[in-house]
Amino acid sequence: MTFRGLVRLRVVVRRCRNPACEVYQWPYRAEEEGAWALPHGEFGLDIITVIGQLRYGEHRSIPEIHQRLVERGVCIAQRTVTDLLERYEDLVALHLADEERVKARLKQQGRVLLAIDGMQPDVGHGVLWLIRDCLSGEVLLARTLLSSTRGDLAALLKEVKEVLDSLAVPINGIVSDGQQTIRQAVERSLSGVPH
Repeated sequence: MTFRGLVRLRVVVRRCRNPACEVYQWPYRAEEEGAWALPHGEFGLDIITVIGQLRYGEHRSIPEIHQRLVERGVCIAQRTVTDLLERYEDLVALHLADEERVKARLKQQGRVLLAIDGMQPDVGHGVLWLIRDCLSGEVLLARTLLSSTRGDLAALLKEVKEVLDSLAVPINGIVSDGQQTIRQAVERSLSGVPH
C-alpha cells in the first residue's frame, strides 16, 4: 500500500548459474526493490516516512496520525500505525557499525552495490535518506535530513564507506536517480566508483 494506492510488485531474484563464477548462486535483486517497501513490509516507505514525520516533526499522537492517513485514502488500522512507527524508529536508529549480523553478511558477500534514495513525504518536511546494498537487500543507513545538500549526502556516503573499508568490503557501484546533489555527493565521497 502506498499513497498512490495498492500496488502489486513482482520481484525477480536472479542467481548466477555458472559454477565457476565467484558469485555462483548469490541472489541479485532489483535495485528498485528497496525503494518501495522494507523487507516483509506491506506498506510503502512513503507511508512509513509520513508516519515518522507526523510523529517526530509535528508531534502527533497515534490516533491523530491514523486519522491523517485515513483522510489521505490509506486503509490502515491504528495498531498498524504503531507498528509502522516502530519500523521507522528502527530505520533511523540503524547504524551499520553496530549491526554485527549485517556486517557478517556483507563480509561473506565480498562486495556491495549501493543504492541511495530520499523519501520526502510532503514539501517542507525532512527527507528520509536510505542507503541500501542492492545485492543483499539490507538497509545500511537511514537518516532524516532537513536539507539535502551535496555535503549532507556526502557525509552519509562517507559514513557507510568507512564501515565497509573497515570490513575490507569494496563498493563496486552506486545506483541513484539523476538528482544533481546526489551525483555531486557521490563524486565527492566515492570518487572512482561507477555511478
